[in-house]
Amino acid sequence: MVLAAAVLHVLWNTLVKMSPEGYLATVLIAGGGALACAVALPFLPAIHGAAWINVAGSVIAQTIYYPLVAAAYRAGDMSQTYPLMRGTAPLLVAIVSGPLIGEHLTAGEWLGVALICCGIWGIGAGGFFGRSRSGRSRRRVHLSRATGLALLNAVVIASYTLIDGAGSRASGAPATYTAWIFLFTALPMMGWTLLRRPAVLVAAVRTRWWVGAVGGLANVGAYGLVLWAMTRAPVAAVAALRETSILFATVTAVLVLKEKADRYRIGAAVVIAAGTMVLRLA
Repeated sequence: MVLAAAVLHVLWNTLVKMSPEGYLATVLIAGGGALACAVALPFLPAIHGAAWINVAGSVIAQTIYYPLVAAAYRAGDMSQTYPLMRGTAPLLVAIVSGPLIGEHLTAGEWLGVALICCGIWGIGAGGFFGRSRSGRSRRRVHLSRATGLALLNAVVIASYTLIDGAGSRASGAPATYTAWIFLFTALPMMGWTLLRRPAVLVAAVRTRWWVGAVGGLANVGAYGLVLWAMTRAPVAAVAALRETSILFATVTAVLVLKEKADRYRIGAAVVIAAGTMVLRLA
């Protein structure tokens, strides 16, 4: 289920990458997911009252997450920022999940987490230690604004992962919990965009509604599967396994976006695959 979630995550991120304006695409995707959740909510069981505080915390974190994704992609290459965002987050989750929520990984699970994180960072190494298309030096890329934005978003990702790991369990109904999060997260995003750029939003809905529909369903499905998995397995292990999306993203970048796969990406993909096997068998 977590691997299926990773594929769905790559799908909606690819739609954002291929869109002429990244943040507007995230607004459409958030809106599409919220619409699907609004339709489903009357048929879903209620969540326990104790989980509403987690819903509120997650909505705040994810409302910050989407603009940071768009900002990181504007500031730097996706091949540099995405691995940092998605690779640092599970390591942070693994480090703090013990003292915060009482989950302690085994030595084998720690090895799997470490391998996956090393592989994810390795994919980004080509961007940091080679030359970008614009010819920027290693130092300029390493110290770029994109790096700071990506690392900041990794903290946000780790935050809502921990919040939702605990919230999905406390809710008693992970699917309903997920639906409320997506519904409440989309409202401020849609409202803000409608207030600031109403004509642009209306035009985007009219001409690119399918981005919201396909991306929204993929986004909700991806995160819903992850939250369900967190009710069955340690949050840190699920968070690390979830980041195998970068393995799928690398294949998508080569076959769909026609990007070049260098030795860093190929080697890192092998490390990620090894990490998933270790984590699965631990």
